[in-house]
Amino acid sequence: MQKTITHIEHPDQKHWVWDGFHVSQYIPWYGRAMSNDTSPFLMLDYNAPMEVEPQKDGHRPGVGFHPHRGFETVTLVYQGAVEHQDTAGWGGIIGYDEVQWMTAGSGLLHNEFFTHELSRMGGSVHFIQLWVNLPKKHKMILPRYQAITRESIPVKTISWGYVRVIAWEFDGVHGVAETFSPVELYDIRLEQSTTLDLDFREDDNAMILILQGSVMVAGEGYSTGDMLYFSRAWAQIHLEADADTMLLVMAWTPLDEPVVNYGPFVMNTQSEIMQAFTDLNAGKMGRVKDEFWF
Repeated sequence: MQKTITHIEHPDQKHWVWDGFHVSQYIPWYGRAMSNDTSPFLMLDYNAPMEVEPQKDGHRPGVGFHPHRGFETVTLVYQGAVEHQDTAGWGGIIGYDEVQWMTAGSGLLHNEFFTHELSRMGGSVHFIQLWVNLPKKHKMILPRYQAITRESIPVKTISWGYVRVIAWEFDGVHGVAETFSPVELYDIRLEQSTTLDLDFREDDNAMILILQGSVMVAGEGYSTGDMLYFSRAWAQIHLEADADTMLLVMAWTPLDEPVVNYGPFVMNTQSEIMQAFTDLNAGKMGRVKDEFWF
């Protein structure tokens, strides 16, 4: 039996995250609270392809230092390049077709800016940032950083295209991301019209964001910018895709734990949120000169 589409998101609203990222929020969508409805995925901000003008006076668009606790951020760069720094001592550049998987855990501060070259020269950018919840037992784990380069992402060749396996496993090919919520995360590129069957575990949440092109599910057509949410019942999705289609596929069983968030923190109780702010102000997540708080 096939999973069925429960609803579709294609938000018209966009907002700036500082001056670097012009995003539409697909999870939890505007006006909704984070919940187990999309667990373990808490948030998805999508910066659709756009052109960045050359910057003046050495300015670099982006987001300054800010805190996180209790979850993981997953940044996927399709075009452009983003530079990261954090108070746990990590840093680096996320180039095109690369992924950064940052486990905030007990807490840190980090920033995200366009690289010096992209800022100076301008160019095309295309990004996604996902927030992935941490199970209660791992909320306060030490922060961790994974720089997943394009060369290190395993590829599974399929009919008329390929799947980049970022996390978990696809048809015997295992992703390289080490996760605490073992999510399925696939970047699918289809070069010709084809059909595709995706198999999940029954009771999984499953979502597909169409980054480019169009697909048909159960005789209905969907196109660029649509995000398809599927029922938890049953385990398979059958797609008919046009040529030059790109998909981001996300799935896993919900954690079924309380979700309490405020700004940059996601915990299980309100008291844990209050403790996060206390720890932040006490410098337990690190200190930097240009820090700012939500």
